[in-house]
Parts: sequence; C-alpha cells; structure tokens
Amino acid sequence: MDLTRQDRELREVYGLALDLAAKTAFALALAAFAVYVFGLLPAYVPPDQLPRVWSLPVAGYLEATGAPREFEWRLAGYGDVLNLAAIALIALVTPLCYARLVPTLFAQRDRLFALLALAQLAVLLAALLAG
Repeated sequence: MDLTRQDRELREVYGLALDLAAKTAFALALAAFAVYVFGLLPAYVPPDQLPRVWSLPVAGYLEATGAPREFEWRLAGYGDVLNLAAIALIALVTPLCYARLVPTLFAQRDRLFALLALAQLAVLLAALLAG
C-alpha cells in the first residue's frame, strides 16, 4: 500500500504521541503500584481486608469499607487509590493522541478529519464532566 506524504506524516505524529503517552502512563502506573506494594502511602482498604471484601457486590463493598461513591481528591493520598488513579490515566492515551493530531490535520488543510477529531474530544470531555 502506497502512502502519501501527508498520510506518513499523520502516522508518524500519531505514533510518536502514542509511544510517549503509553510509556508515560505505564511508568506512572508502575510507580503508583510500587508505592502501594511497598507501603509508601497507607492503603484506604488495608491489604489484609481485601479477601473479605473482594467477593462482595459493589454496595456491600462500599458499606464494608466506607469507600465513597465518587472520587475525592483527599483519597489521592492512599496507595490503593493512587494505583487506581494511575490506571485511569491510561484511558487518556487516545484523547491525548487525538489532541496532538488535530494541529497537523489543520496544517494539512484536512479540516473534515480535524473537526471529527475535535468532535470526538468534545464528546469525551462532555462524558468526563457529566461524570
């Protein structure tokens, strides 16, 4: 398959953004896991209690652990919550790649795909804010 110069440029921009974002997200998740495993921060749910609550339905887990139903920044100081937050950052990889691609699409005068990428970002942002 022959690619145009513009197609190669888009693949390169997206690929470099994907490589950087994925490696960064993985490194953050690995660091957060190390913080949790080595007990550098206290755990919201102590590891010795996990076997007791693993099999509970969500409502039972929330009741047994006293965990909030929504994220609260005060919980970021707990190793297990920090670990989950780092995993959630992995979900930002694709939107970050799209955001990096938009200027290149506009520079190539490919307004349709640029607008589609912006629309996808807008939908994801709306979903995030709607919570």
